Amino acid sequence: MNDRLVLKRTPSWLDRDAYPFQSRFIELPGGRMHYVDEGRGEPILFVHGTPTWSFEYRHLIRELSRHHRCIAPDHLGFGLSERPVAFGYRPEDHAESLRAFVDGLGLESFTLVVHDFGGPIGLPLALAGRARRLVVMNSFMWPIDDDKQLAGGARFIGGRMGRFLYRYFNASLRLIMPSAYGDRKRLTPAIHRQYLSVFEDRDSRELVLWALARALLGSSAHYASLWERRELLEIMPSLIVWGLKDSAFKPYQLARWQSVLPRARVVRLENAGHWPHEEEPDRVARELVDWLGESS
Repeated sequence: MNDRLVLKRTPSWLDRDAYPFQSRFIELPGGRMHYVDEGRGEPILFVHGTPTWSFEYRHLIRELSRHHRCIAPDHLGFGLSERPVAFGYRPEDHAESLRAFVDGLGLESFTLVVHDFGGPIGLPLALAGRARRLVVMNSFMWPIDDDKQLAGGARFIGGRMGRFLYRYFNASLRLIMPSAYGDRKRLTPAIHRQYLSVFEDRDSRELVLWALARALLGSSAHYASLWERRELLEIMPSLIVWGLKDSAFKPYQLARWQSVLPRARVVRLENAGHWPHEEEPDRVARELVDWLGESS
């Protein structure tokens, strides 16, 4: 697979002042994937979750690309990537495309940054020995069937009513996303537009976003396979950055990560929610810069 820049008209909604990076594309078996590749030095791979895209990492890319090579793909169906109808859109499907992406770019020995569904999508690379350092931000890597709070919500949004709300009301972006911020004012209309504009049509919300909502319980076997191999991560240099006001991922899930990564440096952000790097970007960037310097 050859990495190549595709000249493509910039979507009218894309804020190039906020996201000034050069767009690159790579052809993968599942479809054409968009990514940015900024800076030089030791590579950092940023893996986003739902319902966002690489835009969520813009602040970190700006800062860290001064001394590192920052690579941030958009999963198929998200951001500026292609949205093939035949693709599965489960986390295990995205994980396979991400592996193909890493192979296509010839990436080895990189720092892996995961957030939200980026955990079960990106962690197979770490478990396969491809990453040398790990950064976790409000994510998971285990089945949630026995978590009464998460499983109850997952059953609802993964059911018929959840499908209806995702398709017709864009619930993932208009309801769930704002509620997961520590301070909703930080999700400004300008920022929100960069995410809403990707999923303006109903079919895309069901095909891409609701597929991951359904996968919260439907992909339990994938999460279990990660959890069973968690000891492989124990000695990896790790940083955990956690927004404590996250309405989905609570402090008890941070404690679970600490059991997986007992040597990790932990940064607790009292006033941030699910997107600490969106809500307190300067603090998060500073923590990453310091940790990367100390763990190199």
